[in-house]
Amino acid sequence: MDKPIRVLVAKPGLDGHDRGAKVVARALRDAGFEVIYTGLRQTPEQIAEAALQEDVNVVAMSILSGAHPHLFPKVVNLIRAQGQEDVLIIGGGVIPESDIPALKEAGIAEVFTPGTPTSAIVDFINANLK
Repeated sequence: MDKPIRVLVAKPGLDGHDRGAKVVARALRDAGFEVIYTGLRQTPEQIAEAALQEDVNVVAMSILSGAHPHLFPKVVNLIRAQGQEDVLIIGGGVIPESDIPALKEAGIAEVFTPGTPTSAIVDFINANLK
């Protein structure tokens, strides 16, 4: 890519904990990505609109509330409905391993669970956008 990778870090739903999202956002920024953080309690519609308006390459969602089976696929569907087929969509947070296959089937490219080194997220983005 000629210009820096732009990543939208988003917290969908009513989850009020954003420490992990902020750690990931900082790691992505330190890796040379342009990072836009939406803040807490974003609706899927707000996330999709921000992805479009900010012209991002990646949407990285973080969730701890357990609403990932509903919210992650909804964001994917909204982003794809806007014609953003090339946006890489990843997720992370407290997500049971048993839920990951359904999330990937719904369009989440990768799911990062607690304890994942931030370098693994950076490496995944770089490997899937270049």
